[in-house]
Amino acid sequence: MTSSEPAVPPLRRRGEPMRRAVLAATVELLSTDGLAGTTVAAVARAAGVHETSVYRRWKTRENLVLDALTTELDAALPLPDTGRVADDLVRFFTSLVRLLGTAQGEALLRLSAERDAVLGDRRVPYWRDRLERAVVMVRRGIERGELAPDTDAGLVIEAVSGPLFTRLLLSGAPLDESLVQGLVALTLDGARPRPGPAR
Repeated sequence: MTSSEPAVPPLRRRGEPMRRAVLAATVELLSTDGLAGTTVAAVARAAGVHETSVYRRWKTRENLVLDALTTELDAALPLPDTGRVADDLVRFFTSLVRLLGTAQGEALLRLSAERDAVLGDRRVPYWRDRLERAVVMVRRGIERGELAPDTDAGLVIEAVSGPLFTRLLLSGAPLDESLVQGLVALTLDGARPRPGPAR
């Protein structure tokens, strides 16, 4: 180690303490310096670890950034269970809108949208896995009788999330809670149980 390199705290040289320090430093750098400034060297310096240790564990910067974002930001997307499907969906997608408004969320969205071979098999798992997890909220609504038994739970989630990503990626129109409430109401209206034919 040269005199210009930071001293490495022994507890951060390996294992879970090192992993937590590196992931936290990555998220912080994404917030302050953006994706371009979040290099492996910068992360290593901020975390107080050797750059070679970071490469040994994550192999590439893209792997590191995706791991940091998926680990650190899952807390921003909890699955509510209020007892009403509409309230659950509004809370979940409002949290998503807030996440997308952060530097971390923007960086994650950009990485997830990559279509080249740089990210390999980890190209888009974050959004896919989070949205698949959200299906549970719709299924609970079906079980409670709030929605028709034949409701396509995955389609409900896509119907709400699709316009949010469209605004973010294409139109640049604002994202806010009122938009979420409107999308949820519009989507669930088509999934409500309908009265049977009069006899």
